[in-house]
Amino acid sequence: VPCANSSGRGIPLKASPPSTSTDQKTQVASPPPPAPDKIEVFVDGKSVICDPGMTVLQACALGGVQIPRFCYHDRLSIAGNCRMCLVEIEKSLKPVASCAMPVMRGMSIKTDSAVTKKAREGVMEFLLVNHPLDCPICDQGGECDLQVNGALCIIFSTGLFSMYFEDPTVQLQDQSMNFGSDKSRFVDSLFSGKRAVEDKNLGPLIKTIMTRCIHCTRCVRFANEVAGNPDLGTTGRGNNMQIGTYIDKPLFSELSGNVIDLCPVGALTSKPYAFTARPWETRRIESIDVMDAIGTNIVISMRTNEVLRIIPRLNEDVNEEWLADKGRFSYDGLSRQRLVVPMIRQTHGKLEDCTWEDALIAVGEKLLSLNSTADPTRLSIPANQVAAVVGPFADAEAMTALKDLVNRLNSELCCTEEAFPADLVDLRSNYLFNSRIAGVEQADLVLFIGTNPRFEAPILNARVRKCWIHNDLQVALIGPRVDLTYDYEHLGDNLKVLEELASGKHPFVKRLHAASNPLIVLGSECLQRPDSASIHTAARSLAASIPSHSGQNTVFNILHRTASQVAALDLGYTPSLDPIKRAKPKILFLLGADQERIKREDLAKDCTIIYVGHHGDSGASIADLVLPAAAYTEKDGIYANTEGRAQETRPAVLPPGLGREDWRIFRAISEVVGMPLPYDNLNQIRNRVEKIAPGLLEFNSVQQSTGEAHSLANKSAKAKLGSIQLNTSQPISLSLLTLIDYYITDCISRASQTMAKCVKTYKEYKGSA
Repeated sequence: VPCANSSGRGIPLKASPPSTSTDQKTQVASPPPPAPDKIEVFVDGKSVICDPGMTVLQACALGGVQIPRFCYHDRLSIAGNCRMCLVEIEKSLKPVASCAMPVMRGMSIKTDSAVTKKAREGVMEFLLVNHPLDCPICDQGGECDLQVNGALCIIFSTGLFSMYFEDPTVQLQDQSMNFGSDKSRFVDSLFSGKRAVEDKNLGPLIKTIMTRCIHCTRCVRFANEVAGNPDLGTTGRGNNMQIGTYIDKPLFSELSGNVIDLCPVGALTSKPYAFTARPWETRRIESIDVMDAIGTNIVISMRTNEVLRIIPRLNEDVNEEWLADKGRFSYDGLSRQRLVVPMIRQTHGKLEDCTWEDALIAVGEKLLSLNSTADPTRLSIPANQVAAVVGPFADAEAMTALKDLVNRLNSELCCTEEAFPADLVDLRSNYLFNSRIAGVEQADLVLFIGTNPRFEAPILNARVRKCWIHNDLQVALIGPRVDLTYDYEHLGDNLKVLEELASGKHPFVKRLHAASNPLIVLGSECLQRPDSASIHTAARSLAASIPSHSGQNTVFNILHRTASQVAALDLGYTPSLDPIKRAKPKILFLLGADQERIKREDLAKDCTIIYVGHHGDSGASIADLVLPAAAYTEKDGIYANTEGRAQETRPAVLPPGLGREDWRIFRAISEVVGMPLPYDNLNQIRNRVEKIAPGLLEFNSVQQSTGEAHSLANKSAKAKLGSIQLNTSQPISLSLLTLIDYYITDCISRASQTMAKCVKTYKEYKGSA
């Protein structure tokens, strides 16, 4: 049973053994007195020091005692539905639900008494009365809380508790076995039949078998409290209670897949994963999600070189334990429309397959044709005749190798597909989420400018909603009206509002100054406009005018949309395509650049486009040479999220066909042209990355900008404020306004049948509504 994570701090102390000596001088050690703000309780006779307001279940967890539960979850409100967590309290008339009972000073809790065991057996007996015997065919098998809790009953009731926890070879069996009885008294149910409930259609992501539902209401509480979608609820009562949508409709939410992880039984399971594999048959690889810039920690399950599912991994500083639907369900796009062999565009205009040798020779010939000297042994290319553009999924190793190659070919044209004010990237605080993702929980006022965090960063939006519910967080928005799942003050969709805020004329400035810990979050999509530098300067100047009560200087934040952007800026890439469009290079490398930000008509007619990527998308369609690369599930790669936290992906499967790691492709090209890059393995290229941007090798940590750096950026913004030119006549526009926009945004999600089904279902429902 997963142990409850307590927000409080406690020190479990061993109770003093009774003295058996007749010598009065023999002193028995006694536990130190608790701190004034602490409470001492006794769990099975053992003293535990805990915080006031903690529940009995949390106190037991501090004391190392596992309490079975079905409805309780650390991140949801307490419901007390299942009664599986019953414990005996000394001097109490009956067992109490430990998840809802607060501790009191001197309370004596008994978790293994005869009363407690009998109560748990009774609860388990009731739960199994109508539960179907689906374990052999249930997708929850091996991960079912009902199985786990049942197994613990036998362990506790037969005295095997210490053996289980001391011997790692003893495997937990089944909750119904552990805390239940070996027989049932509901014989009549065998004749009249178990209760059957009609399955609900919640869409293409969640499979429902509601006969298995035990009415824990975890899914209902998650939908209402975390996802902000109140479509799930309960109807009826007692034996007639059912959980579902009040009207027949799919569950539309960007976080809906998390109810699969929360469901303690097999009532809610993954529809794309149905009948695919058992958890013990798969290999699990820890990695990160790159579908947005948050860097959600994930676990990839694979078997026979195929990604079978993706589930979240706990990281309190980033995603807690949630995962957005696109990162969870778009993995089928990793096996569709993949580039599996190199291709060269022939004279008749079509791409044809070739070998790696032929492809590399063709690339080498194109580069050598730019040689300005008559000496074939010495390569001298005119300046800026070679350029590179990186897309949203590029890892730091690949970007380093590509930049080194282009630099050796006498060019500085290394750009990102995602734009950003190029003259503001000299200071990291200008392009990072300086408050950190977890730091949102300390804010009391958030101003969003030109962003829809619900679809650009669903995990961040869930954290903002949590603070809005529990901390009375105030939220304001400049941009189009969107549904953020919480209330906010809409200041307008025109940059005139930002101009007035920066100059101190808008009344909302007073609220920003009065707040103890305000945050300003500027969306990266707002910075794709021609006046992006002015927008950034105005927002930064507004942040600089707000007094810092915490002394951290972390008011100003940038919310990026793509996983590669921060690392690219750290490595020295130019965040604009304008230099390439002006220079008209002869050769252009596209590293996974599929967002159609640069087109054929932007380049010289004789420009050769070399595409390195993993999907046959828009980038490959305009390329003259296509080189198949590895996706994020197939390689070791470093990514920095929007707060600058460096994390790495790990290979779960091999690239399909003849696909290779991106940086190895550029290393091979450098060998062909006689300018070999000085690294041959992963450690060597990472050493090179570390020399350019040391922070990218400090995994799972954030390098905070110094106070001097923040002060310098603030002074620069204030100095430029008088010369900015905001286009106040053009309203702020966003590309991600609805779920349809969210589901399909990149080459992986565009190749995903599951994401396509989500779009189709949403359109059909809206069309029939």
